Amino acid sequence: MLAAVLAILTLLIPAAPARATRPARAPLAWAPCPQDATVQCATLRVPIDWSDPYSARIGLAVARRPAADPAARIGALIVNPGGPGGSGVDFAVDSAGFFTTAIRQRFDIVGFDPRGVSRSSPVQCTAALVAAAPSPLITTPRAYADQIAYNRRLAADCAAGTGPVFGHLDTASAARDTDALRAALGEQTISFYGASYGSLLGAQYADLFPDRVRAVVLDSVMDHSAGLDAFLGPETAAAQDSFDQFALWCDREKLCAVHGRDVRNIWARLLARARTGTLRDPYDVGSAVTPVDLLKVAFTSFYQPQWYSLGYYLKEADAEPDQSDGKAAYAPAGLIANPFPAVFCSDWSLPVTGFADYRARLDALRRIAPQMLASPLALNGTADCLGWPAPPANPQRDLRPARTPILLLNARHDPATAYAWAQHVRAQLGPKAVLVTYDGWGHVVYNRTSCTTGVADAYLISGVAPAPGTHCAAKLPDPFGVGGGVGGIGVAVGVAKHAPVGQRALARPGYR
Repeated sequence: MLAAVLAILTLLIPAAPARATRPARAPLAWAPCPQDATVQCATLRVPIDWSDPYSARIGLAVARRPAADPAARIGALIVNPGGPGGSGVDFAVDSAGFFTTAIRQRFDIVGFDPRGVSRSSPVQCTAALVAAAPSPLITTPRAYADQIAYNRRLAADCAAGTGPVFGHLDTASAARDTDALRAALGEQTISFYGASYGSLLGAQYADLFPDRVRAVVLDSVMDHSAGLDAFLGPETAAAQDSFDQFALWCDREKLCAVHGRDVRNIWARLLARARTGTLRDPYDVGSAVTPVDLLKVAFTSFYQPQWYSLGYYLKEADAEPDQSDGKAAYAPAGLIANPFPAVFCSDWSLPVTGFADYRARLDALRRIAPQMLASPLALNGTADCLGWPAPPANPQRDLRPARTPILLLNARHDPATAYAWAQHVRAQLGPKAVLVTYDGWGHVVYNRTSCTTGVADAYLISGVAPAPGTHCAAKLPDPFGVGGGVGGIGVAVGVAKHAPVGQRALARPGYR
């Protein structure tokens, strides 16, 4: 089974120079982390509202894996796995399985749970309300009005379950938190690695505090300058491109469970059944699969990618007989973590003027993506923010030219952060930024091949970016691989013989 992540992957930074971050009131008190005693954990106190640094404070959970070779130590490498909603603490604790020995020897790998996430005043919402989210494939004026009403109910519910930090969850505030962490670590400058939505945090930190960065790696790049059209269009084109790559693989490889059959015809048949409510998940036949569910099954399989698993899912879903007894009732109880809309809608202004505008945009996206219809991430991001009760604190703008060399990494066939975004961000950052292209597939590319790992490691260690125009050759994904990666990216698809894309793949994706 696949765990959707996402996002998917972003803020207004004031044009004026950032004022100095108020230091933490007390040094970090390190203690062994409960998950791994070789990693140190602490709590960083920061203001809820950075416009008033002396306002009430919250605690941010921090973890540090000390450099394995203190004599060769370069400094702190702050890491973020994206989301929005990924845990930097978990990333630091698990970093031994992600970063190479060379990086672990020379850097303290430091992660923190951003405000609103995991151990840092998490966004908490009523589980049953989250589960009742309407479909973003809005087809009637009534459904459009229902989406707006739902978003307002959800925002009020989450604010009540979260507390005063709920109105201060934008990534610009997280960038200021990052500088407070730098100060608390006693570092004059930091290095930074951010994946997916974490690339937004890294880009904004470097933009706000250009004199406090030594090296920044933006892996699978968010373009926070994108308006509504530049958000929806490239994201949807990227999702369709990933479907096309899967279809080409199925046409070519007998390993594909639907090899020799027309993948697009199978897909069209499944979508038609999903629209009528008669399509069942072949790995949980009590559950109906909606059109959005089906899109997410494919979309999340493109992260690793897990083409072999998706082929089996299509084969077995196509063989499952129609049923029309409705979706099995599911009524989750209590509160659950749900940071995505609260953070995302603080970072993005995606104005839609009404149902007619929304419907016209969906129609345009279907012309771009006849199979995927729209990027599930772009669709959810836009629908989630309709009628959101507060304007974004950190809406889009261009980045200023970088003062320090910055490395961007992106797959040419990334389903979640479009390659066109990486190209545009590189242009914004100017001549000091270098985009290294992985000519392959999937989302997050640091440890895809020895080339992608090598160029990132060499840059982090030396501070010298690779030559402009550097490419890393594609490597066909392991068809039986069960994932791995950052913050849940490409989480194992299961232990069954065919590694099925099961019900967990139907969760809402994020950029991470």
